[in-house]
Amino acid sequence: MKIPPVKKYTFLPEGRFVTVGKRVLIVNSVCGTGSTGRIVAGIAKQYREKGDTVRIAYGRGDVPDACKKYALRIGNDLDVRLHGVSTRILDNHGFGSRLVTKRFLRWADSFDPDVLWLHNIHGYYINIEELFLWIKCRPEMEVRWTLHDCWAFTGHCAHFTVAGCEKWRTRCRDCQQSRAYPASWLLDRSKRNFEQKKELFCGVENLTLVTPSHWLAGLVKESFLKKYPVRVIPNEIDRAVFKPTDGDFRKKYGLEGKQVVLGVAAAWGRNKGLDDFIKLSKMLDNSYRIVLVGLTDEQCRAVPKRILAMPKTDSPRELAEIYTTADVFFNLTYEDNYPTVNLEAEACGTRVVTYDTGGCRETVHRKDSRVVPVGDIRTLLLDLGIVGSHKYGGARAYAPGGGR
Repeated sequence: MKIPPVKKYTFLPEGRFVTVGKRVLIVNSVCGTGSTGRIVAGIAKQYREKGDTVRIAYGRGDVPDACKKYALRIGNDLDVRLHGVSTRILDNHGFGSRLVTKRFLRWADSFDPDVLWLHNIHGYYINIEELFLWIKCRPEMEVRWTLHDCWAFTGHCAHFTVAGCEKWRTRCRDCQQSRAYPASWLLDRSKRNFEQKKELFCGVENLTLVTPSHWLAGLVKESFLKKYPVRVIPNEIDRAVFKPTDGDFRKKYGLEGKQVVLGVAAAWGRNKGLDDFIKLSKMLDNSYRIVLVGLTDEQCRAVPKRILAMPKTDSPRELAEIYTTADVFFNLTYEDNYPTVNLEAEACGTRVVTYDTGGCRETVHRKDSRVVPVGDIRTLLLDLGIVGSHKYGGARAYAPGGGR
């Protein structure tokens, strides 16, 4: 993501800021880890290399050592849990964490940012009402907001492709995805949430929306945020890290001579394609091995033994080594915006096969990468060159539509 030139700042050791140019405050749920965490860390690095003052205010999780010079946590683990409990019972995600948000905004007043760059403001860590009332009191401040999903303009969900819901175009109500992230187990406040978000998010002076994909930009222009200018700026990855990387991954896990099919996700579930990977694993013989990274301990125990199940890694270099090891990267997500895992895999020299949903097709650039219909496992098998081969009886018996 390209950073416009800005002036320099000085930060005094005793904590006072002396203005010699613009100050930049970035807000995101995580800092330095996960896809959005690495994105905001990259933005902060670019600003700092120009000699600018930048801080990342984040909500939860660990921060890599390289990012600690930017990081400022909003709240603590207890507040994140309380916000989560409130969401589960009251369906009021984004309206908890009021006290810690007020405390953070007092700090932000002293930092006095010229540029506020919002990213994910969902994730159980910040109060959007307090945040946007503060923003509206600072009309001279330049505000950018990068949307990584659809949560900003719905009454509850972050994605609605699989559900096929169109209520967000007019007014959310009677949410059919109340049990989806951010899950509510009791109440459905989707109508009220929608109306409150519309009131809070609209009418901000000097706000520009940023989307990584043209697909998401198109949705924004049909939502209640349509009056804002929208810029499409594709996410970037750190190519100094994500590049062909040697390692002993194959030897360590006994994968020599195997065709490795890789999948990576921050949170696995049906919509991320876990069920499809399980179906696929039952159709492949022992010359293939599916490797899934990012599974929970429970999921690691539950998936078939023929899948190499691995937990999440916060080491980008380790992830680059795993990408490089794979013969092909499969992204079987059913709904997504602009998955950086596709970018990372290709940068490590591995071709990508991704489902054609959301902005996924905008993330593949290699000539040997492919975009396939959502849920079409037969096409995945064809891509591996095994449908119709007498060597693979299980795959040969697969009927079109059987994997949907």
